[in-house]
Amino acid sequence: MIYEVRTYKCKPHTVNEVVKRFGDAYEKRKQHSQLAAFFTTEIGPLNQIIHIWPYNDLNERAKVRAESVKDGSWPPKIAEFMVEQISEIFVPFAITPEMKPGKFGPIYEWRSYTLTPGALNRVMENWSKAVPERAKRSPLTMAMYSDLGPLNKFVHIWPYESLNQRAQVRGQAAKDGIWPPKGGEGTLIAQENKICIPVPFSPLQ
Repeated sequence: MIYEVRTYKCKPHTVNEVVKRFGDAYEKRKQHSQLAAFFTTEIGPLNQIIHIWPYNDLNERAKVRAESVKDGSWPPKIAEFMVEQISEIFVPFAITPEMKPGKFGPIYEWRSYTLTPGALNRVMENWSKAVPERAKRSPLTMAMYSDLGPLNKFVHIWPYESLNQRAQVRGQAAKDGIWPPKGGEGTLIAQENKICIPVPFSPLQ
């Protein structure tokens, strides 16, 4: 399983129209393959949409995209609103669950880390030990590393009922000494986060 993460930066005051047009086009596009999730950013970099597409492999991705373009269902008519478009291919950690439809949010924290080159295996090992206990406090939506696009990138996504719950869960996990994962010294170069919310047609809510 791979996930294509496409992050688009939209012109100010156009996100609602972009989401509407995307949703209209998706009604036909989903006959070929379905989204895992579609978010807009609420805190952090503004005017972003993030859509996540699951595929078995790159061959399936190429086939599905070609078919959707051929039948005229894709891409959505949003080019006039775009400032920047980024596509990345991610591979999920072995410990992470499959990104399945369901209501887990409605607040999602998207954390993106740049790892020290060569540190990925160590990070995955540390996380495999720490996540089961951490997930008892709140579930993990996804942990994945980049395979195509910027390398040494690690993204993890966490759902919360509210920003207050996020603060409570993170504070308690740190107080209990189970988070962040132990053994991470020297593995990180940079960290970023943003708060995202799912749009109405996102399978992940």
